[in-house]
Amino acid sequence: MQAFLQAKRDLPRLIPAGICLGACLSLAFSGCEKNEPTDEAKAAGKTTADFPQITADIFKPMDGGINLSPEEIMGRNTWNLWSAGNQHFWNRAAQDSYGLMDLLRLFPNPDFNEEARKKWDGDRFINDSTYYNDNKLVRPYRVGVACGACHIAPYPDNPPADPENPRWENLASAIGNQYINEGKVFACNVEKGGFFYEMLATQPRGTSDTSRIATDHINNPNAINPIFLLAERERIAVPEKMAGGTLALPGEKEEMAVPHVLKDGADSIGVPGATIRVYVNIGMFSEYWLTLHNRLIGLTPQKPFEISYAREHSVFWRATEERLANIAAFFRRLKPFHLADAPGGQAYVTGDLAVMTRGKEVFGESCAACHSSKQPPPNVDPRSGEGKAWFRAAVMAPDFLENNFLSNDKRYPLTKIETNSARAFATNAKAGHVWDNFSSQTYKELSPVDELEFFNPFNETQPIKFKPKDKNVAPGCYRTPSLVSLWSSAPFLHNNMLGKFTGDPSVAGRMEVFNDAVEKLLWPEKRLNKASIWRTQNECALHLRKEFVPKPLQAVADKDGYINIGPIPKDTPINLIANLEPDFGQLVVLQARIGKALLKIQTQNLSSEQATEELIKAVPELLAANKCPDFVEDKGHYFGTDLPDNDKRALIEYLKTL
Repeated sequence: MQAFLQAKRDLPRLIPAGICLGACLSLAFSGCEKNEPTDEAKAAGKTTADFPQITADIFKPMDGGINLSPEEIMGRNTWNLWSAGNQHFWNRAAQDSYGLMDLLRLFPNPDFNEEARKKWDGDRFINDSTYYNDNKLVRPYRVGVACGACHIAPYPDNPPADPENPRWENLASAIGNQYINEGKVFACNVEKGGFFYEMLATQPRGTSDTSRIATDHINNPNAINPIFLLAERERIAVPEKMAGGTLALPGEKEEMAVPHVLKDGADSIGVPGATIRVYVNIGMFSEYWLTLHNRLIGLTPQKPFEISYAREHSVFWRATEERLANIAAFFRRLKPFHLADAPGGQAYVTGDLAVMTRGKEVFGESCAACHSSKQPPPNVDPRSGEGKAWFRAAVMAPDFLENNFLSNDKRYPLTKIETNSARAFATNAKAGHVWDNFSSQTYKELSPVDELEFFNPFNETQPIKFKPKDKNVAPGCYRTPSLVSLWSSAPFLHNNMLGKFTGDPSVAGRMEVFNDAVEKLLWPEKRLNKASIWRTQNECALHLRKEFVPKPLQAVADKDGYINIGPIPKDTPINLIANLEPDFGQLVVLQARIGKALLKIQTQNLSSEQATEELIKAVPELLAANKCPDFVEDKGHYFGTDLPDNDKRALIEYLKTL
């Protein structure tokens, strides 16, 4: 990651000087306050013509050095470089977080005037917390974040000899960064002693919680999606109904075939809509977006981000729209990474033809019904005897893996998949919520999953029985993940919790992680199970600026402007706190229960052990107000675990070739 960030700092040297200077100057303008939020570009009288696409193939060595058309080149440049004006958002985030966030210095800050220049002290900014935590501090730079920041990572078939110093040919544009440490990147100044520090410390490497800012009150960091075989995904997409604000996006129809992009298949409105939503989520048109939810903390109802409003009031939205077709064209060119093509990779694959043949058969019989985009005729149930026979023959064909997305792209309920529920219960795409315009009516009308049972870390003999109480809840589904290039993408599961993390992008390093993950997948007894629960490693407290919380709660802030709730005992399940969304009645009960406990802790000067005993008394109320009390992280997907060991070993050999 350090090397990638250095590469981004060096990038202007690689772009023709006129293009780079023009891009920087065109972004250096100030906005104006209006009753209706308008982005800076529109406020400054700019049009989309002021933001031409970069046509030079500046990333030519990346992605295996593939030859791209002019449209595909512009698509890759957009994916890797285009920030869509989100430097406005990240500058505000750096200020409003009181020093918590501060990223790369990419754009000049139009607000850094003569007065701000006189007040700027670089030494104090580095060393004086009272200075850099000042939310009125004007920095001399702005930060812009492109999609590539989280999606670019080492190229599996040509890994860098030194991971800290990769060359462009060692990088892939859309594999999804399996090594990113999101907390260190986006909250580099978070301090020990706070609950947020503890939460970020448990977040698996290579994951991103895309609902952390427009929060859904669920801590759900997820593996960052790799992008492969888009044309095949579009071929197998099934029709879904569109309605409401979704139809304001150009090209949307009341019924259209759409691939499912997110883990839960929520952003089901087609490739253009799913892609542009990513730009909003990383800060595009934040002048409007941030008026629709209470960032980070929530606790207030969300409002939908209206596509029609964005199209009228945001030049950056329109400029991004103009780039979507080129991004999709680039995505359609991205092919799988094969172990046999990696240096020394063939040595990791068995040469025993009988074992490989049996592995193919096992895959056809046990996996392909879900993990293949090539399926039997519509009148044949893929799980029936006839369907399995079809797959046994299909997997033997030399072209079975050619353009096979290795997923049927269907949604399945948690009752069947059984993996951790967090992402499946995300609600931001439900009706009336922030991403309302970015999900299909079909998704919104899916019935909620049946009652579930979760492991209870406070009473192991009494499972937590859970069914969301709100009728407007997420359906509790996951789409079938693709197994394309599975050898290169461990750890597994949607949260990267199945398998160890080594941080080694070499072929040997990837295979070490793959072998560990695939054994835990097929032999569940090797998993961490209840030891996978994310817990606080130290006693901590919720430490919040009063500006982040609703006004009625600001009255309890201390003289420094902070609200402190704690102590939260060591070994507390992180998501017991992080997934809270109490209704008014529950909030009253929680305030009374926790307030009584905290008063006793403080007035009687209780020890840590005694304080823990007092706070545990509030667990029933905390569970009742918890939006997703599912704490075990590496459970689920038990398909194939009852196979004979020899079949499992043969299957593993075939999985290496995907």
